[in-house]
Amino acid sequence: MIARARWYRFAAATVVAALIALIPLIPLPAQAAESYVPISGSGSTWSQNALDQWRKNVAGNYGMTVNYSGTGSSAGRQDFINQTVDFAISEIPFQAHPEDGSAPEIPATTYSYMPIVAGGTSLMYNLKIAGKQVTNLRLSGEVIAKIFTGAITNWNDPAIQADNPALAMPDKSITPVVRSDGSGTSAQFTLWMSSQFPSIWTRGMTSQFPSLSGAFKAQSGSLGVAGYVSQNYGEGAITYVEYSYALKSGFPVAKVLNKSGYYVEPTYQSVAVALMGAAINSDLTQNLDGVYNNADPRTYPMSSYSYMIVPTQPTKVFTAEKGKTLSKFADYMICEGQQQASALGYSPLPMNLVQAASDVIKTIPGTVGGVDFNSCNNPTFKPGDSPSNNQLAATAPMPADCDKQGTTQCATGTGGATVDTPVTGTGGSGQATSGSGASDAAAPAAAAGAAAGGSDPVYDANGNLVSGASAGGAKAVSSPFTLASDGWGVPQITMLVACAFLLAAIVLPPLLSRRLRGSKR
Repeated sequence: MIARARWYRFAAATVVAALIALIPLIPLPAQAAESYVPISGSGSTWSQNALDQWRKNVAGNYGMTVNYSGTGSSAGRQDFINQTVDFAISEIPFQAHPEDGSAPEIPATTYSYMPIVAGGTSLMYNLKIAGKQVTNLRLSGEVIAKIFTGAITNWNDPAIQADNPALAMPDKSITPVVRSDGSGTSAQFTLWMSSQFPSIWTRGMTSQFPSLSGAFKAQSGSLGVAGYVSQNYGEGAITYVEYSYALKSGFPVAKVLNKSGYYVEPTYQSVAVALMGAAINSDLTQNLDGVYNNADPRTYPMSSYSYMIVPTQPTKVFTAEKGKTLSKFADYMICEGQQQASALGYSPLPMNLVQAASDVIKTIPGTVGGVDFNSCNNPTFKPGDSPSNNQLAATAPMPADCDKQGTTQCATGTGGATVDTPVTGTGGSGQATSGSGASDAAAPAAAAGAAAGGSDPVYDANGNLVSGASAGGAKAVSSPFTLASDGWGVPQITMLVACAFLLAAIVLPPLLSRRLRGSKR
């Protein structure tokens, strides 16, 4: 009996020891795997809607804090030079000869330009005919240049009427709304005008839009110009702004005439097609001549992309620990984050730009490494593709026949306002059922925000509407990681069994020993 009691104690102890040995093998919760120090940046409002959604996503998915202030591209570049931020966002590179006569923009430490998001600079407008909102306006490039130089001042100008045969253009003054701050959007817009219509726009590329006449209204930031146009007092106004702001505000954008003679809206597909003509300079700055003059009929001519300016060596505020955060955030933006680009009013980066961005990520101090192209999850390519195979561009629809330059005009609404416009002119109309009407991704936004008026829209740091006019934006949905459940799983059950055996090893031997001694008597 004594031998049996000893065997019980030995068996219990052996089981407990085995379970204790297994404890290190129990998987820990996923959220405990990585930690990231906060980083901060400033700059572009053109890219801000996308950036704010991505910041929100990585906060939930990785526990990562990325602070960003949309102060304009010029201010962002200056903050980077002053080393008050870890990164900057800009549509144009550092300027050796700033147009305001300020000192050359020369950072004291090394840096690189990394493509992060593509999109079309759209022409958001507020126009009514007989009390009905116009949602299908068409404009040629020459007309656009003349509006923003003050050469065309009324909506019933013969040149605008020629672009819009199905509309009886109203006798109403045009109010061009421009940026009052140094802006990458202004730079991109004026670069396009300078390149395509140098005899009309003679000032070259400028991030500081000049004061041309009292008819022009200057507003700060993309929210400022979009907010002005979207008000009741903004009837007759037109501005240049990122497409996503028109979606959020529930307002239409003009279809722009391309080199093939089609009026095209800046949907994510039309931008993806256009950027197939983009060239990348040796310093990763962009050459958009091939975009402006792309002969594909699906092309939106005012397409471009934005840069993140990243340090390639430590600065007085940037460390290798911050580099780990920045490189992981950058990887997320150009891969997984691009899945949401279309819903936010942008176009996903094609593979050639993702490759360029991946090379930049490798140079960031403390980097997590370049992109794994087999698991990147960017919607423009799949594992095994090459940069010349842009899946979005390959599947982009052709514009509708009624969008071809001529005597017909598509009635379908654009941007954030998909309501059809009644025919009031002498030309025929049609439906852009397979062409450049509002994209599927933008439809929920458009349906929600077609009404004009109200106060200026105000958005929080995550791009959510706080007050003012209806945002109407299609909400991007993040794809968070599957984290360990707070309920009972294998680790918890294993620990419970281990505790039970431990308790048995402590309690049972004395009990068995007493029982054995009793039976022996």
